[in-house]
Amino acid sequence: MALVKKIIILCCLLVASQQELRAQRFILNLPDHDQKKYYFGLTFGLNFATYQASYTSSFVNTDTFIRILPSWSPGFNLGLMGNLKLTKFIDIRLVPSLSFSEKRLDFNKIGYDTIVTKSIESIYVHIPLQLKFKSERIRNFRFYVLLGAKYDYDMAANARSKRNDEYIKVKPNDLGYEFGMGFEFYNPNFIFAPEIKLSQGLMNQIYKDKNIPLTNAIDQLNTRSIVISIHLQG
Repeated sequence: MALVKKIIILCCLLVASQQELRAQRFILNLPDHDQKKYYFGLTFGLNFATYQASYTSSFVNTDTFIRILPSWSPGFNLGLMGNLKLTKFIDIRLVPSLSFSEKRLDFNKIGYDTIVTKSIESIYVHIPLQLKFKSERIRNFRFYVLLGAKYDYDMAANARSKRNDEYIKVKPNDLGYEFGMGFEFYNPNFIFAPEIKLSQGLMNQIYKDKNIPLTNAIDQLNTRSIVISIHLQG
């Protein structure tokens, strides 16, 4: 029993010494960062975009299409970020960026067995304004959630196109909301912040043109995207 007690005491002493060594090795990165009123950063992102579609009442009785289904497609984002501290746990962020996205529509025409896929390419000037609710900093780590509104302008929108071969026309302007979550890892010279968010458009993107059957079969198109971003913050 005496030997067992000595072994237990020795183990406790070893654990205590290891914890003390770890505490001595720990370095708090960017210790004054939370005192900053504002800071800036860069953002890089991968997006997956699609349309949410609702159909006209005449689509059920149409003699042109059997089905029209949106599908997801990948794209990417590049932008800047400005962060303003409001309180200890709440910031406001502006993240203007360029978003290169693609959305697909798969449809079947009556009398044809093949599925036709058409892509709608967009280049958005993406301007989200977000509230960031952050946790207490835990050494060199922090968790946050965000909620905000966005404005998008599609520089590739073809609503005013005069071409005769357009299969669908979309409007350039969109408003919507976003929400998501992220993590901040404090490094010696910068903060590495991976983030995921859902972005939902609220404005109808379809531009009605009686000469385009596909356009007339769809009553409303709304954008939706999932964005996985990396922020590098100063």
